[in-house]
Amino acid sequence: MGLQYGYICQTIAFLIETLSQRGLKMSKNVLVPIADGIEEIEASTIIDVLRRAGAEVTVASVGQLQVTASRGMKLVADVLIADCTGQTYDLIALPGGMPGAEHLRDCQPLMDMLKQQKSAGRLYAAICATPAVALTPHGLIDDKRATCYPAMQEQLPKPASERVVVADTCITSQGPGTAMEFAVELVAQLFGQTKADEIAAPLLMPPRRGKA
Repeated sequence: MGLQYGYICQTIAFLIETLSQRGLKMSKNVLVPIADGIEEIEASTIIDVLRRAGAEVTVASVGQLQVTASRGMKLVADVLIADCTGQTYDLIALPGGMPGAEHLRDCQPLMDMLKQQKSAGRLYAAICATPAVALTPHGLIDDKRATCYPAMQEQLPKPASERVVVADTCITSQGPGTAMEFAVELVAQLFGQTKADEIAAPLLMPPRRGKA
């Protein structure tokens, strides 16, 4: 029994090492930037749903570790954005809210990371004000259909009216009321539709309406 257990442990360790050497990760790494004035429903929903799915979520502040969200809620980041530069993430997902979206827009290290994310063909996402306020000025959605908070739609290069829009590796959504749909779509993009359905069911999500 002891020899069998030892053999099994050695086999598992070998498989993990092999997968790591081939660049195949056992989970997905996600960066969620936050700032003073961020929308707390959107931030907490993105973080919560992705962690339920098994993603390794890093919450990074573009200011101080503790931020005050748009309705006064205090949020504490894991790290500062400066600690994340040079790292590779499977997804970078930006909450919205004002003036949080402006603070994200004005964080050059974050914008540089997003440009690298797009160039490398990796996933990036934004909701509410952020597609218009943060992504558009930096040319991150010039060639893509996208959605955002309805009052800001005219600021988008190719506006779309759907609640959640998937355009290649860019996922956008409209606001607090669409945050759960948005987060579940991020799970689908990272882990596949089966995993997304598995996460959505106990959350009592309505049936998916299909992607744009």
